[in-house]
Amino acid sequence: MSGNDLGSLLGGLLGGSGRSGGPGGAGNILGALLGALGGGQGSTGSGGNALEGLIGMLTRSGLVDQAQSWVGTGENQAVSGAQITEALPDETLQKVARQAGVTTEQAADEIARSLPTAVDKLTPFGEVPEGRSIEDLVREQQL
Repeated sequence: MSGNDLGSLLGGLLGGSGRSGGPGGAGNILGALLGALGGGQGSTGSGGNALEGLIGMLTRSGLVDQAQSWVGTGENQAVSGAQITEALPDETLQKVARQAGVTTEQAADEIARSLPTAVDKLTPFGEVPEGRSIEDLVREQQL
């Protein structure tokens, strides 16, 4: 599945309120992010690992409480674009921004706004499902 297809799925996950379409949409940016973290392989079994990798990366970057709140069943803690910029490798953020047609700052800000909701909805039982692609997770939740 291409990054645009993943972006469309994630846009639907985020409510599909027009924010997923076109350059810079939340779904497109998250699709590009998860694609970049999954080695660009999209749905070939690496999507679930991309989500696990992202949570691990955020945790190692000091965003433990925030990441755990998104996965858990309680209230989601906010994260800032600056925190996302610090947590993600420069190359990854640049690739995401380039694919979405936005600046790295815009990409980081949109990731910060939409990632808590996306992770929360992809982990409804309070844990990151292992071994399933993002596409499978979205379909399982019927989103």
